[in-house]
Amino acid sequence: MKRFFLTIITVLVPLLLSAQQEQKAKYVFYFIGDGMGFNHVSITEYWLGYTEGKFDSSPLSFTRFPILGWAVTHSASNLITDSAAAGTALSTGNKTDNGMLGVAPDSSETESISYRIHDAGYKVGISSTVGINHATPGAFYGHNTSRSNYYEIASELPETGFEFFAGGGIIESTGDDEDLPSVYDAIEASGYIIAEGMEQFNSRKSEAKKMMLLQENGRNRTELPYAIDRKDGDMTQADLVKASIDFLYEDNCPGFFIMSEGGRIDWASHANDTKTMILETLSLSDAVAEAVKFYNEHPDETLIVVTADHETGGLTMSWKKGYNVYFDRIEGISRSKDFADDDEREEMDELSHEAHIGWTTSDHSGANVPVFAIGAGSELFSGRMDNTEIPVKICEAMGIEF
Repeated sequence: MKRFFLTIITVLVPLLLSAQQEQKAKYVFYFIGDGMGFNHVSITEYWLGYTEGKFDSSPLSFTRFPILGWAVTHSASNLITDSAAAGTALSTGNKTDNGMLGVAPDSSETESISYRIHDAGYKVGISSTVGINHATPGAFYGHNTSRSNYYEIASELPETGFEFFAGGGIIESTGDDEDLPSVYDAIEASGYIIAEGMEQFNSRKSEAKKMMLLQENGRNRTELPYAIDRKDGDMTQADLVKASIDFLYEDNCPGFFIMSEGGRIDWASHANDTKTMILETLSLSDAVAEAVKFYNEHPDETLIVVTADHETGGLTMSWKKGYNVYFDRIEGISRSKDFADDDEREEMDELSHEAHIGWTTSDHSGANVPVFAIGAGSELFSGRMDNTEIPVKICEAMGIEF
């Protein structure tokens, strides 16, 4: 009898473990914090601890994830990548030259995982806090030898058939010279309902099979406000994620893929705008928290991946010799550099230095970036990887051939 039970255990345990390992991700959230390096995360955690009145850091929603990896970010042409090449790598699994979007260095088109996933029967949602035809979101549906050809990139959007788009708006929606047919008209003509603001979204979502969500007066704007400049009622990245889930999920849902970019972490870092960057990173954390709520309801079928396309600013929490950081120096800053004059900008820089937070560049760096993951297939994202491996691993977690 003892031998019988041992035999049963020997047979069943591997089968049970195999079944667990084969659990496929049905709902995938892919967050990209544009420009967010390891130090952006660390400084934001220490700022959070400071605001909570403790001598310690406090975790963000995604730094609690059990899986941590790091990604190499160089492009095909440069050790320091731009967002177009990095977005292409994160979307298509292919390296390309800086400035090129959704195409290989020889200009041939590459295929985003959004299309692969959509072709496999899943719903797709793409959103960003900046223009939906900016480099990172554009790389998930567009193809162009120049990331600056905003009109041409946006013109591909109506043909995707993806169920949901959301973000700051379309850059150059009527062309660089404002003399071309509106891309918004083409989007509506292809069956999308465009909602400007959450009130319109909530009133029109039930009648829509495909939808684009913008902020209020969104056709005339191209990015969401910085968190530091936000007014009551302004749209947030968390709002975009909640709306994505609301629109894409339903009973007997075939599954979905949601890419959500926190695009203004990068912009604040280009400006070396310390407090604005911190609050943008917290805004990303709030957006990921919405995905975590969904994960808690569907833990066996959900995968959440959080990463960055590159690091921006060469950020460090030690501007000069010494072992202290003084967050109180930047606590009183109440708006972004976007609204500051030259003297105020200089003062903001000085306050960052007084806080002992330093920036080495106003551009990108070649630093590796973090990869956080939780859920079905998350074990694939542990350790060192090239950024081109991330979309491959997402497809593997979903059981989709890459």
